[in-house]
Amino acid sequence: MNAPAPVLTDIEQAAFERDGYLVCQGLAPEDQIENMLAVATDHLAVNLAPVEYEVDVQYPGSPVSMDEPGGQTCRRLLHAYARDEAFRRWAAGPEIRGVLTALFRADDVVLSQCHHNCVMTKQPGFSSATLWHQDNRYWSFDQQNLISVWLAMGDETRQNGCLRVIPGTHRMQFEPGRFDAALFLRPDLPENKTLMAQARVVELHRGDVLFFHSRLFHAAGRNLSEETKFSLVFTYHEAANNPIEGTRSARFPGIPLEA
Repeated sequence: MNAPAPVLTDIEQAAFERDGYLVCQGLAPEDQIENMLAVATDHLAVNLAPVEYEVDVQYPGSPVSMDEPGGQTCRRLLHAYARDEAFRRWAAGPEIRGVLTALFRADDVVLSQCHHNCVMTKQPGFSSATLWHQDNRYWSFDQQNLISVWLAMGDETRQNGCLRVIPGTHRMQFEPGRFDAALFLRPDLPENKTLMAQARVVELHRGDVLFFHSRLFHAAGRNLSEETKFSLVFTYHEAANNPIEGTRSARFPGIPLEA
C-alpha cells in the first residue's frame, strides 16, 4: 500500500519560494532506494546506452578524448524513466507528487522526459566539476517555472561533489554579459564573485530529496572519494506550462502524474 503523499508546512513552502530550493529528509523509502540502486549499478557496469560520458561535456576535470585514461567514464545514465519500472515508480510516485503539487500550487503536474531524466553517476578519478549555471539556459517552455527533483541514493558531501546553490537567484534577473559563451556565470566579474560568496553547500543523506527551481544557480564539485555517487534526477512542470514546439524541450512527450 502506498504511503500518503506528504503535506508541506507553510514554513517549508515559504522557504522554497524565498530560496528556490527545499530538502525533504528521508523522503525515499529504503527498499525503493535499494531496488533503484541495484538497477543503476548493473547499467553502469556495462555503460548501458543511452549514456553521457564525462568526455562529452568537457567540464573541468573531464578527460580530453575517449582514448585517454578515463575516457570511458560515464557521467550519467540517460532516459531513466524508460530504463526500468523501478525508476518510473519513484518518478511518478505519491511522495514526489505530493510535494510538487504543493510547490507549484497546482494539481496537474507533468514529468519532462527531455530534461534531466537520468541517473547521475559521479565516479571517482575522472568526474568533472559543474560550474555555476541555471538549468533554464537550454530549456524552452512558455514559462521558466520548472522544478527538478534530486534523490540522493547515497550520502552526498563536499568530498564526493555534492551540489551547491545560491539562494534566491531564481527570483533575480541577470544581464547577458554576466555569462560566458556556455552560459555559466563568469568568475572574473566582481558582481559574480559577490554572488558566488553567498553559496550554500547542500549535503544530503541517503534518501533525502532536493527540490530546486529551474532558475536557481547551482554548481557541483568533483568526486574526490573512492566510491561512485549515484543521484536520480527528474524535472517537472505544470501541465499548463507547455514546451515550445520544435525545440529540444518538446522532443519527447511529458508524463502526467496521476493522483
